[in-house]
Amino acid sequence: MLFFLLHTSCSTLLTLAQGPAAAPVVAPKAAPVLAPASSPAPPGPTNVTKILEKAGQFSTFIRLMKATQVANQLLGQLNNTNNGITIFAPSDSAFSSLKSGTLNSLSDEQKVELIQFHIIPTYLSSAQFQTISNPLRTQAGDSADGKFPLNVTSSGDTVNITSGLTNTSVSGTVYTDGQLAVYQIDRVLQPLQIFDPRPPAPAPAPAKSKKKKDDDVADSPADDSTDNSKAVRLTMGNNVGLFGVTAIVIALISL
Repeated sequence: MLFFLLHTSCSTLLTLAQGPAAAPVVAPKAAPVLAPASSPAPPGPTNVTKILEKAGQFSTFIRLMKATQVANQLLGQLNNTNNGITIFAPSDSAFSSLKSGTLNSLSDEQKVELIQFHIIPTYLSSAQFQTISNPLRTQAGDSADGKFPLNVTSSGDTVNITSGLTNTSVSGTVYTDGQLAVYQIDRVLQPLQIFDPRPPAPAPAPAKSKKKKDDDVADSPADDSTDNSKAVRLTMGNNVGLFGVTAIVIALISL
């Protein structure tokens, strides 16, 4: 009996010794510290040429804006002031429809005026086209007849534009943000001042001076009649003298 108890105890101890080891206790990992989210970068300056480049089909207009420095002027106006701008941007096909050599025939000053003629120095939404007053003043300057007048009218969803030489309409909105509006047009707006200049008005005739009037009075017909009367009396006197001399000669011959 004693032997049986000893054998059972040894078997139990051996079984416990061969059992799996207890898993070690692992300390919990600390939660990672997240960096504060960075604020979004401020928007870049409004750049008209980049807007047109992104839209496509305005390469000629972009080239002229850069060559005339109008692009830099707009960049300053849009980002340094609160002034609004509206641009009627002719597509490349609009420039292709011009008569060959038209752009090359323009002086540098005329190219500046041509580009500025497509720019209104105020923001115009599509709804405002229904209530604007014509003619619009563009950045080209004087809107008087024969200079740089631009008239915009609206009929339903159609916005018509005329320069006096060019008639076209807005074919789409390229960009608008409340300060800048860019609308596509399919013809180049040709101002009268550049493409159909009017000859200068003739200078008024100078007024006659008082001396000239006095000279005219002196040469009047009344003076002529007086001179003619004097001439008649002188002629008659000469004739009487001639008759007297003739009579004396005849009398002497008779003797």
